[in-house]
Amino acid sequence: MRTPGPAESPRIQRVQSFPELVATPFAGGVNALCWERALPGDFAAVVAQLGTGEGITTLDEARLLALPVSTKGRAAIDFMLEDQRLLRAHDLDPVLNCIHGYPRDEEPGPIITDVFSFHADSAPVPADTWLCTYHGPASEGLRNDEAQRRVDLPATRAELLQLFGGEDNADFLEFLQENCYDLHYAPLPSARPWSFGLGHLWRIACDYPGSPVPPCIHRAPATLPGQPPRLLLIS
Repeated sequence: MRTPGPAESPRIQRVQSFPELVATPFAGGVNALCWERALPGDFAAVVAQLGTGEGITTLDEARLLALPVSTKGRAAIDFMLEDQRLLRAHDLDPVLNCIHGYPRDEEPGPIITDVFSFHADSAPVPADTWLCTYHGPASEGLRNDEAQRRVDLPATRAELLQLFGGEDNADFLEFLQENCYDLHYAPLPSARPWSFGLGHLWRIACDYPGSPVPPCIHRAPATLPGQPPRLLLIS
């Protein structure tokens, strides 16, 4: 399935600067804001110096600055550190991860709830998710009109009710929320997921009470043998 770029989705609005990314409200169905940028430097060299590994490694500034990289590698590091400074100045808590692989659901049940499933982020209060992929496979998004909540699929809902062991009532809805089942989506047959691309800084809408737009549906890319690890900034 082809993953078109961000310009092809009406759910996305592009901005020209970080202040515009911060100040632009989600409205009119737009639930993803993208500051498109060209990556400077050599991010592959940074990844090479980090070496092999497993799972997710969080990278701090001291470790990045200690890497013996070329001028182009240093430019890549400076780019990532500047993004973190921008977000921290906006009272956010960004984390830079080197991702060799994600944990999978050991017993997924009727609905897989790991990051490889199309899902929405949620919060009890107004909140957004910020992210940027610098290296490796990029995140993927899905238009809301090309998705259906998995808990609304009749066969899946029947399995969930059996697992719950009760009736389809308020207690069942609470069960779905507690297990995050209600945040995961199935692509429709005609769906065309789109790529977040490399280097672009994103602000995407979460699912919270009173949100003016539906949440941005997204997922982590599949990790395949031989693929390079991801460098991902997220807050």
